[in-house]
Amino acid sequence: MSETGSERESDLGRLFAGARACTLCAGVLPHGCRPVLRGSPTARLLIVGQAPGARVHASGIPWDDASGDRLRRWLDMDRAAFYDETRIAVVPMGLCYPGTMAKGGDHPPRPECAPLWHPPLLAALSGVRLTLLVGQYAQARYLGDRRRATMTETVADWRAYGPAFMPLPHPSWRNTGWLNRNPWFDAELVPALRRRVGEALAG
Repeated sequence: MSETGSERESDLGRLFAGARACTLCAGVLPHGCRPVLRGSPTARLLIVGQAPGARVHASGIPWDDASGDRLRRWLDMDRAAFYDETRIAVVPMGLCYPGTMAKGGDHPPRPECAPLWHPPLLAALSGVRLTLLVGQYAQARYLGDRRRATMTETVADWRAYGPAFMPLPHPSWRNTGWLNRNPWFDAELVPALRRRVGEALAG
């Protein structure tokens, strides 16, 4: 007997509730556990980023910061559309804010999160047509040996990973220099990104 839409929604709801209640890394997270993720069985686009930053940890809203503003500009999408979880799911590599390194910048995502939570969550998000792999950690997990030698080469070779995946640099202000050095990203990849996201969300 096939599972109904309400049953899929209930199953995913239980998974998300379990993920949001996760305390696996409580002993090593300097600011405590606050998993930030969202989605629904009808989501067609999945965004896999790195981990929540300090502002997202405070608000509990994914991409609720300057990086999110830049990502939405790339997508040509306003906040209302971006946060429509019936269409867009967000499951980062690390669900909680990992804290900041002494030299600046956030720590990498906790390595425990993705192996534990991604397989069941992504299996339940069965309607996803396109997954945006934002940053090297997401690309490492989902592209594996298909990645190129550098993140720049991987993003430049984005056509090789379709139709399921599209690799992107992280939209952090720290990557502003990278964007300036790689004008092809805005000229070529961003229009293609908007087109593919529009196709994934259509219908």
